[in-house]
Amino acid sequence: MIFKNISFLFLFFTSFIFAQKIEYNSLNISDSLKENANAVVRLNQIDIVIASQRSMNIITKRVVTVLNEKGLSAIDAIESYDKRTNIRNIEAIVYDILGKEIKKIKRKDFKDQSAVDGGTLFSDNRYLYLDYTPVQYPFTIVFDSEIETSTTAFIPKWYPSSDYFVSVEKSILNVKYPDNLGFKKMEFNFSNSKIDKTIDTTTQLSYNATNILAQKQEDYSPSFSSIFPNVMMGLELFHLEGVDGNAKTWKEMGLWFSDKILSGTMDLTEETKVKTKQLVGDEKDPIKKARIIYKYVQEKVRYVSIQEGIGGWKPMLASDVDRLGYGDCKALTNYTRALLQSVDVPSYYTRLYGDRNKKDVIADFVSMQSNHVILAIPTGNNYIWLECTSQEDPFGYQGTFTDDRNVLIMKPEGGEIVRAKNYEDKGNTQISKGEYIISQTGELSGRISIVSEGTQYSQKAPIEKLQPTEKEKHYKEYWDNINNLKINKTSFNNDKKKISFTENVEISAGNYGKITGSNLIFTVNVYNQYTGIIKRIRNRKNPFEIQRGYADTDEIAIALPTGFTIDFLPSNFELKSKFGEYKTEIMKNDNSNMVYKRSIFIKKGLYSNQEYDEYRLFMEQISKNDNAKIILTKKQL
Repeated sequence: MIFKNISFLFLFFTSFIFAQKIEYNSLNISDSLKENANAVVRLNQIDIVIASQRSMNIITKRVVTVLNEKGLSAIDAIESYDKRTNIRNIEAIVYDILGKEIKKIKRKDFKDQSAVDGGTLFSDNRYLYLDYTPVQYPFTIVFDSEIETSTTAFIPKWYPSSDYFVSVEKSILNVKYPDNLGFKKMEFNFSNSKIDKTIDTTTQLSYNATNILAQKQEDYSPSFSSIFPNVMMGLELFHLEGVDGNAKTWKEMGLWFSDKILSGTMDLTEETKVKTKQLVGDEKDPIKKARIIYKYVQEKVRYVSIQEGIGGWKPMLASDVDRLGYGDCKALTNYTRALLQSVDVPSYYTRLYGDRNKKDVIADFVSMQSNHVILAIPTGNNYIWLECTSQEDPFGYQGTFTDDRNVLIMKPEGGEIVRAKNYEDKGNTQISKGEYIISQTGELSGRISIVSEGTQYSQKAPIEKLQPTEKEKHYKEYWDNINNLKINKTSFNNDKKKISFTENVEISAGNYGKITGSNLIFTVNVYNQYTGIIKRIRNRKNPFEIQRGYADTDEIAIALPTGFTIDFLPSNFELKSKFGEYKTEIMKNDNSNMVYKRSIFIKKGLYSNQEYDEYRLFMEQISKNDNAKIILTKKQL
């Protein structure tokens, strides 16, 4: 009997062990990998097999232990497909903290969704994604997928580490390819990484990365791709949108793309061509004609979002956009180009990375790059850039989504890398002129006019379209230094020709000035206080970047209450550093009226991690001076 019990316990114990995946036991993760981590990638293996110019298979195995809710995005269980890309396999298995299987997720359990909302235009472009709601943390997901595609023009980048607050036990890349397709690679940010290149031959490439610790996201860091290790890959002989390609230079790439991808997409009906000619009338100036056409496009069509690379690279026919009234960035850009061509205005289809964080097309790596398309109109040695997806942007305004980065222009003579418009620091202005009155009991009432240009225009122009409650919320957040704030009146002037946005705002606030005994105390800078906090980061790892500089100037008339004398007035202040300049001054007109002037100029730039603390102290001094107070004393009768 005792022997039978022992046998039973042994069988139970061994069955329990075999029901578990020991390697997926979350308790086995080292403490160093859990530090600062919301998720731990136990294994991320990508096997890319390029069989020919028209055939590529990508097999992915991704094992991720999610430690908390913030780590869910690290699962990354998603694959896109279209008529040229087939998902051969996709599945996932969920394990608990001890490595015991708790759920198996088959293909039918993945969500299948169109890559674009609000229309059937791009119904061929879809993606499968895992939508899993965990019942406990930590848990581990094993995600397996295999896709086959005829598109070899775009080989996915390899990132050993995919995000902040994510650590990696092991990441593997294996690539196999014929020796006659011109395979190439470029490595970025490898100097301080734990990455071994295990194979590098004429037909095979392999990398192995182990024990990459999680990094905190540090404020003002440059873009992720410029900090974390990654590998870019491409072919000189490739296949895209059903067409073979061959390009060793950007010129060749542009010629091929124009001849094989863009060719035949600019058809317009005769009726549309007649209409565009009627719109421009007798106008001869190409830029003035372009303004008219751009306004027509903004009023006629709407933008639907579909990322380039997911939704294909070939724009839909211009005639279809004209008929349907909508399209993605490729479609609307190509449509605008076709309309301009019909009135004899040349323009160039331009590919780039659209993002508020600037990202360049890598000039010395000829390959299919970008996620967005805009239009370039030549004017002398420069270009006017059109964002064709926006129904609000002024003609020729880029804003912060496409400014100051390398882009690829498709000219008739071939492709060319050029720099998009750079908004100079001192051109990114906010000029404020206003006044305020402080009453004997500390109430504030005032009005101000704020004029924003350059990149500051793009931050302010959307305010005009906000609902009244949203406008009030915006100003209460903008002037969070004013307690009991009331927005009494607002009006706006959006000068799209000058690209200048003016806000006229009237405000009031009770108890802005604090009464202490016979004193009335208030902060002199009402309208443009710097209240931000630059976090102290000990042992900062990354350099820091100010991506865009700016210049603010303020001139505010202040009326003091009667019956008070000035007991304390802040001194004029001036501060200069490598990061910019700051200056304030107060000028008394008489005992009851004065003018407060303030200017701040911040320079864009890339700085070392050691300089971060210097910048923090610079901004702290500005914040402290912006909070300087006037003390008034009530006159004794």
